[in-house]
Amino acid sequence: MAQISPSYLQIGATLGMLIMALLAIFIRLKASHRPVTIRKILIPPLGMSTGFFMFVVPETHFPLWWALIAFLVGWFIFSYPLIRSTRFEKVNEEIFATRSRSFAFILLGLLAVRLILHEVIQQYVTIPQTGGLFFLLAFGMIVRWRVYMYKHYKEVVAASV
Repeated sequence: MAQISPSYLQIGATLGMLIMALLAIFIRLKASHRPVTIRKILIPPLGMSTGFFMFVVPETHFPLWWALIAFLVGWFIFSYPLIRSTRFEKVNEEIFATRSRSFAFILLGLLAVRLILHEVIQQYVTIPQTGGLFFLLAFGMIVRWRVYMYKHYKEVVAASV
């Protein structure tokens, strides 16, 4: 089996992350034109949870406290700007996410910070371990943001009844 150069893996991962960030911005901006539902709030973290299967591969293993730190950094730090930029409004008996002018910049800023952190952390751990750590960081960020969205959605629904 042919080995892929770590530098090619790094370039591929960086390009993949950039494409996913731009796709997330595009999808999020288009989603502001459609009503929000509980299902639309909960599906992304559930779908993302399949990424935990990466930890079946021994090369992705690292100490549990590293995993906890990565998750908590995502939960407390990276989710905060997303939470601050997410609001809902009721229009004609339907609830919509209000478009935030800063959302695209927030996602790009988070991407830039993640790329810088990625370069620093990758000097100390393997590429698969780096991928696992950043997956946990992103998962912590998405779960907290979506929990906030769910609670805020419920508040908007309750206030309109």
